[in-house]
Amino acid sequence: MNHPLRRLARLPLLAMLLAWVHGAAAAAVPEPEILMQPFSASYRLEVKGWPNATIQHRLTRESGHWQSRMQAAIAVARGNERSRFIVTPQGVRSVNYSSAYSLLGVGGNYRLAGNELASLPDRQAALVELSRRALNGSCENDACRLVYQDHRGREEILDYRLLGVETLSLPAGEFEAVRVEVNDPETPEKTMLFHFHPRYPGLLLAVDYRRDGERKSRLTLTALETESR
Repeated sequence: MNHPLRRLARLPLLAMLLAWVHGAAAAAVPEPEILMQPFSASYRLEVKGWPNATIQHRLTRESGHWQSRMQAAIAVARGNERSRFIVTPQGVRSVNYSSAYSLLGVGGNYRLAGNELASLPDRQAALVELSRRALNGSCENDACRLVYQDHRGREEILDYRLLGVETLSLPAGEFEAVRVEVNDPETPEKTMLFHFHPRYPGLLLAVDYRRDGERKSRLTLTALETESR
């Protein structure tokens, strides 16, 4: 039987959703000061077999670093992740990462320091990098390979493909969304479809997770606050 924490970590909440991102290929990207902008967002996460969850997501600028934080809670489980990183013309580089999970009173804490993040970013920073590449039009109609590390520092690999733009009507309003299809090459039966905001890297508008063609979870943006530059 799976440990309860492993079950929580596998939820799209902080694993399937926050996991699957950062490109190893050195694709050209826009200057970071043009695209990176702070925001505060709320999402509703619907997972088959679980109560709906609310996820809070903030991207802030602090002392020369960017910080991305996600936290979520349902009746029996809580989780949060935090990443500090810098953005360069070559991509996102993680500085430190921490996460904590609790399910039915059983919990765990994880940390990755700068030396552990020297070669691959954590998954919070990687989410920002994936969206930056998508907004730049990288890998349109072609599959590109991406590499990042999970909350324990284990290497993960995925493939992604840019599918274009569509309009979404969400609880937070109507948005143009940049669509990116993501697949784990080791589990081709699993697919995620990300819808990114076209002007705020890292900001999710919607995410669908499917297994064997059946949708298992859905995330949607319910509220958004942005800061003037």
